[in-house]
Amino acid sequence: MVFSSAIFIFCFLPILFFFYFCLPKKCKNIVLLIFSLIFYAFGGANYLFTLLLTVFISYLGGILIKKCSKKKLILFLTIALNLSFLIYFKYTGFILSNINNLFNLNISIPSIIMPIGISFYTFQSISYVIDVYRNEVEVQKNYFLLLLYVSLFPQLVAGPIVRYKTVESEIKTRKTTLYDFCYGIERFILGLAKKVIIANQMGKLADIVFNTDSFTTPVVWLGAIAYMMQIYFDFSAYSDMAIGLGRILGFKFLENFNFPYIAKSITEFWRRWHISLSTFFRDYIYIPLGGNRCSKKRQIFNMSVVWILTGLWHGASWNFVLWGLYYLFFLILEKYVFKNVLDKIPNVLRHALTLLIVLIGWMLFRLEDLSVFKDVIISMFNFNFTTLALSEARIYLETYYIYFILAIIFSTPIYYIVCEKFKKYKLFEILKYLGLLVLFIITIMFLAQSSYNPFIYFRF
Repeated sequence: MVFSSAIFIFCFLPILFFFYFCLPKKCKNIVLLIFSLIFYAFGGANYLFTLLLTVFISYLGGILIKKCSKKKLILFLTIALNLSFLIYFKYTGFILSNINNLFNLNISIPSIIMPIGISFYTFQSISYVIDVYRNEVEVQKNYFLLLLYVSLFPQLVAGPIVRYKTVESEIKTRKTTLYDFCYGIERFILGLAKKVIIANQMGKLADIVFNTDSFTTPVVWLGAIAYMMQIYFDFSAYSDMAIGLGRILGFKFLENFNFPYIAKSITEFWRRWHISLSTFFRDYIYIPLGGNRCSKKRQIFNMSVVWILTGLWHGASWNFVLWGLYYLFFLILEKYVFKNVLDKIPNVLRHALTLLIVLIGWMLFRLEDLSVFKDVIISMFNFNFTTLALSEARIYLETYYIYFILAIIFSTPIYYIVCEKFKKYKLFEILKYLGLLVLFIITIMFLAQSSYNPFIYFRF
């Protein structure tokens, strides 16, 4: 079940809200847990046991860490067990295929379907145990409350990666104010519109361009920009909807995106993109390895570990590993080679260069076949502007230009700047919510007219 589906919007949510807001406060966690498990089971009932077992391992690990003297051993075993599920479901095929290629073997590769959201809920379970070990949170002695934290449906299958300490107090007691409810509705509608109106349309064009054997310069550039916009609006839209739903239910999830396409460096881009994942690797991998408190060689080693793992987290394929190393290369350049030069470059040029690096990175991210990636990059820069290529690009642009304009506008904080400037005027607030209602209706019309509705990050 996806957020941008009729069954979720017009069936799941209304029934959930009815029980959640009508039953007594003591029943809210029970209602939320039941509906979260139903939500997960709807798209992966066969793997519900994996989720329950993952949480139980972390639950038991947290209790043993508090009670036993061999805390490090228990922490290690708990993390290893949790990661074993992730490795089995996500990386078995990748590992075996590489063993076959390396040693010229013919080991049978089983067909394994990866449980939805396993990368996200595994990391949440691990973060909880580590925080218990560090005495940053209290151990949760109620298994079902820990299960609620991990399985909370707004963030279960595609993030953001919510840390236990962020919602620790809200799991025990929370309330939804009128402001929270209205803000949550606003974020959900905006996220839904970003997904259905912008991401889906950009995705259609990207699929048309890259699901072909021949590439020309203007068409490839349109397809690359379309995919760049699709992946941002696809993922940030889900985070918007998750944050909005969380706020309606009384949870204040941290932001996961902060307009990454306005960044003027790769370092800044990664401070703005998928913030919950970046902070996870920073707090649980980079800093424990020594972070910046060591020699330059050691810092580069620490960064290398983080970015190889970041690439692998996104997918069991060499293009994802190369994608991680690609960003590692530019981050090392920014930090150690051009550190003093970047500040002297005009902001417009820095911004353009950052977007170009990110754009090429997304091509490596999308195209698992590296030979196809090579062909695409060559086509982007061989300046093949034939009459036929320009005509094809013009047709695509005439069809999708409105979505490109919307994508450019809403990849910047213009909407929030305007809202902040005029929020003191009651008329503006009334018009804003009327506009959101109209936007919701338009979004539902788009949804009803199209069956194209993928979520890129569901596969992670």
